[in-house]
Amino acid sequence: MLKIDNVSMKFNLGKDKVNTLKEFLIKKAKRQIVVNEFWALKNISVEVKPGEVLGLVGSNGAGKSTLLKVMAGVMKPTKGTMEKVGTLAPMIELGAGFDMELTAHENVFLNGAILGYTKEFLESKYDEIVAFSELQSFMDVPVRNFSSGMVARLAFSIATLVAPQILLVDEILSVGDPPFQQKSEAKMMSMINGGATVVFVSHSMAQIKKICTKALWIDHGEMKMLGEIKEVLSEYDKFNDAKR
Repeated sequence: MLKIDNVSMKFNLGKDKVNTLKEFLIKKAKRQIVVNEFWALKNISVEVKPGEVLGLVGSNGAGKSTLLKVMAGVMKPTKGTMEKVGTLAPMIELGAGFDMELTAHENVFLNGAILGYTKEFLESKYDEIVAFSELQSFMDVPVRNFSSGMVARLAFSIATLVAPQILLVDEILSVGDPPFQQKSEAKMMSMINGGATVVFVSHSMAQIKKICTKALWIDHGEMKMLGEIKEVLSEYDKFNDAKR
């Protein structure tokens, strides 16, 4: 279960270009630092129950990824609360926990440790991770030499090693070539069918319709609509058509 209650997220955006710490401190002392408030989220409330799949829709910059990061606990909301029950796996910015100077083999253990897996568990599952990623010939290669698709494949293989009770997914089913995309989608569907609570972000309305049971439409950080998938997407399509 995942519950967001009246969540708002504020960022302070500095307008002045400051090149050094000394310059910043001088301007701050003289009260010459100009800061603009930007509310990325405004009073968002939604509950996702076990077995439900919530699709987040909205244009670029609407606040979808920020909301996912609040749900993941990466960001603490300025206002409101987030409550979760169950183990959580955030599939956001795959590969963000990698050290690009280390090999893929070494990053399995580094990234796995960040996700909370023990060395012994990762050693027992190492062959499974490699097989799913289809990177057998590249495990001793530094990740800096990988394409973005290869990095995402390795990260996805580590992140889905165990079946979490709560799954946060941000545009990851578009990584890799078509066969790997299909395999990734099948893996996620198996988690959903196993009763996982899922929040899914995608610009593909076909994927949203196929996977999600309800949708939350966000625009400029505000809730536009929350409800049954077909009704929300119908209104979202009308909104986009009117802007064209």
